[in-house]
Amino acid sequence: MEGMNICSLLSRIEEVMQGYDFEILVVDDDSPDGTAEQARKCGENYGNVRVYVRKGVRDLGSAIIYGFKKAGGDVLAVMDADFQHPPELLPVMYEKVLEDADIVVASRYVEGGSVEGWSFYRKLCSRIAILIFHFLFPSLRFVKDPVSGFFVVKRSVIQGVDLNPIGFKVLVEILVKGKYRRLVEVPFVFSSRKAGSSKLGLGTILRYLYHVLLLRLKL
Repeated sequence: MEGMNICSLLSRIEEVMQGYDFEILVVDDDSPDGTAEQARKCGENYGNVRVYVRKGVRDLGSAIIYGFKKAGGDVLAVMDADFQHPPELLPVMYEKVLEDADIVVASRYVEGGSVEGWSFYRKLCSRIAILIFHFLFPSLRFVKDPVSGFFVVKRSVIQGVDLNPIGFKVLVEILVKGKYRRLVEVPFVFSSRKAGSSKLGLGTILRYLYHVLLLRLKL
């Protein structure tokens, strides 16, 4: 459960991002694990943490878009709160933006990247999802991990763009619709959750298929 990790995560982000001007937004869909309450309590120690609770909504994709709208910066980072996405990569990714990248993707499938603790089924689903994306959008085959949930993007890439992700693959939506010139992928090791559980059910797979097919048809 993210509520068990959030204080540790906030502390790590604050540590690795020392010297940068940044804010942290926690968007919680009224989860029962105490994420919002813990984030508010721990955030008082820093002064740059804002917590938003959405009632009656449980959708990661729209939560990310909500966070984009609430954020005040020109560079936006998206990551999970369960330590599957290492905070230590944030300054590395941000520096790539300063070097003129428009999108920086933490990638499991470039040299140096990998996954740990995944079943064969989950690895297969991930690879198939990427193959489907590359088949439908051949001009984006250079992106090795288009379904990553850990990325940094300039606000200008999505400014004025109508983002309507179905499910949680927001990066897919940005890659297809966004306004960008340069994309960089940096390797990372995707590890099993420090706490909580992750489920990849049939519903998730079907929503992804519907999402990418709809994007293709609208081009």
